[in-house]
Amino acid sequence: MSERLIRLIRVINLIQSSPGIKAKELAERCETTERTIYRDLEMLSAARVPIISDGYGKGNRFVGNFSLYPLNWTEEEAVAFGMMPKILAPVYHLIPPAYFTAYEKVMATHQKEKNNIQDILQKMVSIIQMGTPAFNKQQSNFLSPVIQAIMKETTIEIVYHTQSRDVTTVRLIDPYYLIPRDHRFYLIAYCHQKDEIRTFRLSRILEIKETDRTFKKKENFNVKKYFQHTWSIIKGEEKITFKILFSSNVARYIKEEELFVEPKLKERSDGSLLFEVTLNHDREFLQWLMQYGKDAEILEPVMYRKKMKEMLVEWINLY
Repeated sequence: MSERLIRLIRVINLIQSSPGIKAKELAERCETTERTIYRDLEMLSAARVPIISDGYGKGNRFVGNFSLYPLNWTEEEAVAFGMMPKILAPVYHLIPPAYFTAYEKVMATHQKEKNNIQDILQKMVSIIQMGTPAFNKQQSNFLSPVIQAIMKETTIEIVYHTQSRDVTTVRLIDPYYLIPRDHRFYLIAYCHQKDEIRTFRLSRILEIKETDRTFKKKENFNVKKYFQHTWSIIKGEEKITFKILFSSNVARYIKEEELFVEPKLKERSDGSLLFEVTLNHDREFLQWLMQYGKDAEILEPVMYRKKMKEMLVEWINLY
């Protein structure tokens, strides 16, 4: 279905750029059969795209002022089109002057689109209010360049500080997704040095530089699968099934929690709520659970009941 959608969009672009184009040429350009093109044209007409044929063998065009706008070029297409003057330099004297004015208008439109996207991005970033580190308040906000790199599918070079090992490294990464978690932003990216998908906390990026390299997301990568059984952002290798009993005092609040996993919920006749979830790491879940105090009781695993009791004893001794 995705291949057909891509072909349909290309058919629209071809008709827009070459009014009167025939089905045979459309088939050649789209690397398919004329029969398939005729089916595509029927589908587009059914979707109210105003395509008409001027008669057998006379080609296809749009009715009225229908068009696909803006250009929506990929970076590769923009670069390739921008190279045209250099490629045509040896035969400049054979090219009509109107070609160059047309080329200038197309490139001006492309630049205008880029500026519009940049303006929208800057406004969006200004709306998103991020916190500042408790200690290093001069740290830069790299939200805008990261979003741009994701949109343009551009590889970036970052200087990154790994807090757990207290080391700073330079890395080349392909940014895939920007994810908010617990008042912070995390970047899901392919790390060239480690040759695997990694999670980077945005506030730990110390420097960022755009490269001239582009990328495509790995076909087998699925962000939902990547975070399967992950409570928030910390991923582990275990499979821990927690069963928690929430009292009737907080049950209604638990049901409206916006979670990144799908727990099993079972309401009890006394208004309490049985909450069951399987996770690959425990720390973030336990931190979330503790905010509910005595209204959240760990039923399983039993070892976590013991851990909670030991921690409460340490708290009592502390105070």
